[in-house]
Amino acid sequence: MPTPFTLPPLPYADDALAPVISANTMGFHYGKHHKAYVDNLNKLCEGTDFASLSLKEIIKKTSGIPEKSGIFNNAAQAWNHTFFWESLAPKQGGKPSGKIAFLIDRDLGGYDKFKADFANAAVTQFGSGWAWLVVENDRLSIRKTSNAETPVSGTATPLLTIDVWEHAYYLDYQNRRADFVNAVIDNLLNWERANDRVAAQTTA
Repeated sequence: MPTPFTLPPLPYADDALAPVISANTMGFHYGKHHKAYVDNLNKLCEGTDFASLSLKEIIKKTSGIPEKSGIFNNAAQAWNHTFFWESLAPKQGGKPSGKIAFLIDRDLGGYDKFKADFANAAVTQFGSGWAWLVVENDRLSIRKTSNAETPVSGTATPLLTIDVWEHAYYLDYQNRRADFVNAVIDNLLNWERANDRVAAQTTA
C-alpha cells in the first residue's frame, strides 16, 4: 500500500558537505532521523483526513493542539529537515550577493551583524531546536524555535535554517555547537536558494 509521505532525496551526495558535515553524520541525520519522522507520520495519518494534506497544511491544522501533538511533531520535523537540506549547499556560505544582501543591510545591520546574531540565535537555543532567517511583511528577521516548532505555523516565510538538535552535529563536533554553527554559516548557507525565496516574498 503506497504511503502519502515520502523521504525526499538529498539535493547533493551524502558526502558533499564534508568536512563541515560528514557523510557519517548525514547517514544518521538524513537516513535515520529524517526518515523516522516521515515513517512515523505515515503511521499516525493512516486512515485519517491528514493523509491527503501537504506537510504545511498538516502543520497549520495541528499546531497548538495538544491531542494532535504527535502528528504535528512528525510533520513539522519532516518539513523542517527537508528545508534544512535545501538551506545548505557545497562551497557556499559567507557573505551573500543579490537582493538578500541588500535586505540584510537594510533590515539586519549588515552581514557581520547578521552573522553574529544568527549564530547567537542558534547557539543560545536551549536544548533542541532551530535558528531561522525569515521574511514577514517585507522585512527580514532572525528567529529561533524549540523542538519541532517552525515559522510555517505562523505567517513568516522561512528563507534559511540551521538545525541545532544534537543529532545534527554531535558525531562531528561533540558539544561544540558554536563551531558547527559558524562552519555552516561560513561554508554552507545556500544564498542562491535564499535569493530565490526572497524574490517571491518581498516587494522592496
